Amino acid sequence: MRPSRTVANTSSLRRFFSSASPIRDNQSRNNKKKLSRNKKRSSVADAEVVRWNKAITSHMRSGRCGAAELLFRRMPRRSVVSYNAMLSGYVSNGLLPLALRLFRAMPRRDATSWNTILHGHVLHRDLAAARRLARDFFERAPAKNAVSWNGVLAAYARNGRLEAARELFDSNPSWEIVSWNAMIAGYAQRKRMADARELFDRMPERDAVSWNTVISGYAQCGDMVEAKRLFDTSPHRDVFTWTAMVSGYAQNGMLDDAKKVFDVMPERNQVSWNAMIAAYIQHKMMDKAKDLFDQMPCRNVSSWNTMITGYAQVGNIEEARSLFDTMAERDSVSWAAMIAGYSQSGFGEEALKLFIEVGRSGERMNRSAFTCALSTCADIAVLECGMQVHGRLMKAGYGMGCFVGNALIAMYFKCGSIKEALEAFEVMEERDVVSWNTMIMGYARHGLGKESLGVFDTMMRTTNTKPDDITMVGVLSACSHAGLVEKGISYFYSMHRDFGVTAKPEHYTCMIDLLGRAGRLEEALDLMAKMPSEPDSTMWGALLGASRIHRNTELGEKAAKMIFEMEPDNAGMYVLLSNIYAASGKWNYVDKMRVLMHERGVRKVPGFSWIEVKNKVHTFSVGDSIHPEKEKIYEFLEELDKKMKKAGYVSATEIILHDVEEEEKEHMLKYHSEKLAVAFGILNVPIGRPIRVIKNLRVCKDCHNAIKYVSAIENRLIILRDSNRFHHFSADVFYKVEAAFEQFCYMKYMLFTWQTLQTETADIRKLFEQFLEISSLSYAPAAMSMVSIFAATLHPRSSCTKGQVCSPSHQTSKGGSFLRNNGRRKCFFS
Repeated sequence: MRPSRTVANTSSLRRFFSSASPIRDNQSRNNKKKLSRNKKRSSVADAEVVRWNKAITSHMRSGRCGAAELLFRRMPRRSVVSYNAMLSGYVSNGLLPLALRLFRAMPRRDATSWNTILHGHVLHRDLAAARRLARDFFERAPAKNAVSWNGVLAAYARNGRLEAARELFDSNPSWEIVSWNAMIAGYAQRKRMADARELFDRMPERDAVSWNTVISGYAQCGDMVEAKRLFDTSPHRDVFTWTAMVSGYAQNGMLDDAKKVFDVMPERNQVSWNAMIAAYIQHKMMDKAKDLFDQMPCRNVSSWNTMITGYAQVGNIEEARSLFDTMAERDSVSWAAMIAGYSQSGFGEEALKLFIEVGRSGERMNRSAFTCALSTCADIAVLECGMQVHGRLMKAGYGMGCFVGNALIAMYFKCGSIKEALEAFEVMEERDVVSWNTMIMGYARHGLGKESLGVFDTMMRTTNTKPDDITMVGVLSACSHAGLVEKGISYFYSMHRDFGVTAKPEHYTCMIDLLGRAGRLEEALDLMAKMPSEPDSTMWGALLGASRIHRNTELGEKAAKMIFEMEPDNAGMYVLLSNIYAASGKWNYVDKMRVLMHERGVRKVPGFSWIEVKNKVHTFSVGDSIHPEKEKIYEFLEELDKKMKKAGYVSATEIILHDVEEEEKEHMLKYHSEKLAVAFGILNVPIGRPIRVIKNLRVCKDCHNAIKYVSAIENRLIILRDSNRFHHFSADVFYKVEAAFEQFCYMKYMLFTWQTLQTETADIRKLFEQFLEISSLSYAPAAMSMVSIFAATLHPRSSCTKGQVCSPSHQTSKGGSFLRNNGRRKCFFS
């Protein structure tokens, strides 16, 4: 039997599909609902991510990086835009290390990610990173778009790698106009206007940026004639072109021309107004700057910052603070400008208070604010505060580049902390000539001449850094403090040949000081006579100081006469000349100097010393009677005075400018401000920590000698900074110098057995310098100061008999004597 076969006709098929359609429709509707729900969830999630991203961007723009990081960590879902928002925020807030760490952790990067990091390197001028980025950028980047290419080119050009930038530029014939402009700007910033003009003339097309860059470049180079010619021929003169001309005329001292251009400008923006205001400020015309500021139709934060900086520069700190308090909105530049104003005007404590205030306000501080705070700590020598600023600087994420590193080195040196200064130098990411100069000058100011010259030698051997005039000032100063006369003379006469440094007044001053300290006064005077220009008051002051040390009254009078003609109000020079007269016993001349000062209205600057203890600065004056611990300090000083005299200390009464009895002179010397500060430090600074004292004037001879004994008796390291240099006192140094001095005296005695009394002083000094060179003693400045008079005078050796006590009667009018006290220790009085 055959199976029956049903033939499907059209109507049956229609009925079949009609009966099946409800099932299909139900499935379709379910799929659509599911898709709709997924889309809705996705759109809600995307909208949520967008809201998170906007919040992160808002926090970053306000400098609240911590809040942005907290939101980023809490995000339930992140997109590549979220990462890019964080990257951009880090870069714009100067936190490139954090940006790089996040960039490496990104699961996916796009062209914006790469360009943002590249922009960060450009902003931070990180040459090493720029080179690395150029090497591997195009191997990893997912899309090598025009922005990326231009970014690499800009990284080279803006960081001074112009040859590498030009090589890259020449390898691609189809650069966009923005790349041409980047190359031209790079040349203009380095004042290579010939190269910039060559590219400008070759450009296939030019826009307003091209013209403005070249015009501004010529203006910055001082070629206003060419800048004006291009301005007149430019087809794209916009507000920035006019502003470039205003700034150019102002920067080159052509204020009237700047005002003429400003007055005929077809339109002005805030940059134009600010440029003209800055021009007036540059010429110290604050009244006109204020009038223009008041006329501005709309002021931005930069306008206020410019005025604050201007008032601070002319010393009107009250008006600067008034404007600062009036500002409706402030940025990090505003705070930095006000902190710098206080610091430069001598209001160090106010500057630090403002620095603390900006930290509490939540405003992110820029590098300038930190460096101004460090500079303030250095000026008033508050080490503890400086270390706190250092900590906040590192916490803020700023690396140890040149700008920050140099400020840190200078702060630590000026606060007397050599070890920390060296550590800051060693961890710097890069170093420039300022870094090396700061180290050289820092060691020199501390009297560590050999260490200073060692840094200079390292710079010359291991780097391509070229010494400048400041470098050589530091080198000559190091030679002067170390007593390395011949080496200093060699550097002075070879620096032009070897380093291309032409001698300036600062170098001549160092040489006069070097020769004067060594007692070679005639040579110093001869050098001044051979100078290409007339000696200034600083040089005559160095010669006057040397005349006082070597008691050359005639030369001292000559130097003082020249200084009084140049600076009749310089009280320090009157005092120096009075010291020379007093040392020679010419009390009538001392009285005449006192009368002359009174007639001319010259007032001696009062001496103050201060010390920082437990984050509080304690200030002392001579015979201070207002300090809360004065009774305790004076009682301690009386006990200390007895111990010092027992150890052989004798007051340097010859520096007292009054014809009174010796006892009264001793009493007048006993309570100098630095002695009070040292005594307070011994009583309050824990044992094992150095005592750091600062004085606004030069430390006197008696205090210098007394503090050496105090350091030895109390076994404390005392670091005293005066207006000229640092003085380090420690028991270890005291006894090592004493031992070295004994060796030197023996050498000198042996020399006398071979030579006659007509031996020139230079021979004695040469022998001593050779002794310092071959010895391992690193305290040459202290030893040199102890024997300077002795070696210069060829005074015969004399001795106390065994059991005899040293007394002031052993001192001579010509120099020091080598004495034996009780057969146990030796003293040198000068």
